[in-house]
Amino acid sequence: MNYNILKYTALGLSLLGIFFVLLILSDYLFGIDMILYNAYLILFIIIVSVLYFGIKNMIGNKSSLMNTLKGIGSFLVLFIVCFLIASGEETLMREGKILSATSSKFIGASLIMFYSLIIIASIAMLFFGFKNRK
Repeated sequence: MNYNILKYTALGLSLLGIFFVLLILSDYLFGIDMILYNAYLILFIIIVSVLYFGIKNMIGNKSSLMNTLKGIGSFLVLFIVCFLIASGEETLMREGKILSATSSKFIGASLIMFYSLIIIASIAMLFFGFKNRK
């Protein structure tokens, strides 16, 4: 049932895309906007279906759910540590606006977290690379 719905939806959106391309080729430039809306609709359908089936499979498998929650928890703990380490100062920007201390702290925490994740990923790759050689 779901397969047939998905098949006919994909067919309809494909035909719609072909129709919009033909509109563009015949100098009706509003077809460009229509193609973009069609692409956004397809992207939305893909994102919703991936989230739906991913969450459905994750909830159905308890060990997968626990691993996912551990990953999210460790990610949040790392962000909290990075937020506490980061310094926040009010900064005058080019347009004359002022960047608040909290926003500055979030930006600093994000950069620290990015660098931390790079270091963690590099160490993990090195560790498992050497471990697999032995």
